[in-house]
Amino acid sequence: MSENASKSSRSWSWDTALRGVIPPMISPLTSSGDADEGAVALLVEHILAGGCTGLFILGGCGEGAWLAGRQRSGVSRATVRRAAGRVPVLVGVMLPATGAAMEAARQAEAEGADALVVGSPYYYAADSAAQRRHVEAVAQAVGLPVLLYNIPQATHNALSPATVESLARDARVMGIKDSAGDFGAFHEFLALKRNRPGFRVLQGNEHLAAASLLQGGDGLVPGLGNVAPSLLVTLRHAAAVGDVAACARLQSEIVDLGMLHTHGHWLPALKAACAAIGIGNGLPTVPFSPITEEQRQAIAAILERHGLLGTPNRST
Repeated sequence: MSENASKSSRSWSWDTALRGVIPPMISPLTSSGDADEGAVALLVEHILAGGCTGLFILGGCGEGAWLAGRQRSGVSRATVRRAAGRVPVLVGVMLPATGAAMEAARQAEAEGADALVVGSPYYYAADSAAQRRHVEAVAQAVGLPVLLYNIPQATHNALSPATVESLARDARVMGIKDSAGDFGAFHEFLALKRNRPGFRVLQGNEHLAAASLLQGGDGLVPGLGNVAPSLLVTLRHAAAVGDVAACARLQSEIVDLGMLHTHGHWLPALKAACAAIGIGNGLPTVPFSPITEEQRQAIAAILERHGLLGTPNRST
């Protein structure tokens, strides 16, 4: 499907999309390191069959900061093509420098992205003024809306509530994905909604998923959505009706499923879990290495007790 055809057939709104579950997709790769377009298509269908409202590519789970331009482009094009306008595709430009992020933003726009995901610049220390200049420059480089991304464990420069408040005055900034795990700061992000009710605050830390939704969070951006999208969507629905008991039960399931991340580095472990349910080959990008057979068996046991070892939706 062409980009123009995809855009003309859209059936979603940002208001709905950012109030749901938007998994940060892994980037399936072939043994030669190219984007595995068939696996990308399978993953998109698996996520959408679970009831998710958007797709976030080339973030942390998508190895976006470590992929070469051709790999990023392959993942982006394959995702946009398969999504076919059914949900928005948000493309991460989580690169350390402003110029590189601007180039990636232009590439994403040309390949049919619906929005960008932008965080703090990194490698060097970046204060609030530098962070604002970075986000503003990336936003001005294209005609796409922006979702902020706070992940100081990767950028080493947190987006403070004051910085986010300043950036939120720009209508192009739709909201924030907060993966810092700092619930106090998350509450301060929620407080920004008093002055801008349309500003969306999404939780990326799966351990805080239920609490965040019950206390006013708009949605989730959970890595486990690659493996068990319907579980996260069910939690979102339970929180929407205030079913605290169901939220507690579902949160326990999520935490237990998340134990798969403890078998080796969390990212190759997540890709291995996807491979175990039939999506991709589990190969991470260099310099990561695949998990061991022992780790693979441990992950399979976790997936089995959650009833996740069946095959995903393979419609083409």
